[in-house]
Amino acid sequence: MWYLIHGVDHPNSLEGRKTARPAHLARLELLRDQGRLKLAGPLPAIDAEDPGPAGFTGSVIVAEFGSLEEARAWADADPYVVAEVYARVDVRPFKPVLP
Repeated sequence: MWYLIHGVDHPNSLEGRKTARPAHLARLELLRDQGRLKLAGPLPAIDAEDPGPAGFTGSVIVAEFGSLEEARAWADADPYVVAEVYARVDVRPFKPVLP
């Protein structure tokens, strides 16, 4: 089943995000290579492709896991969680409809 993972950043977490980003992306690339990643990306704090020092408010990932517990365990081990970039992470079942 597909799951939506929404990480919400702590305020002023941009430097921690930059530091943890390579490890965060490596985990996403592994899901992609396994055919289990539908989409992933950050949420800019302002209406701009590159928010600069404004940073980000969080991230969204939609990926396939065997269960909600497996999706939560994967999300809890994210480098952004370990680096305390995320203040909280919500994991919910997701049903793709379109496209």
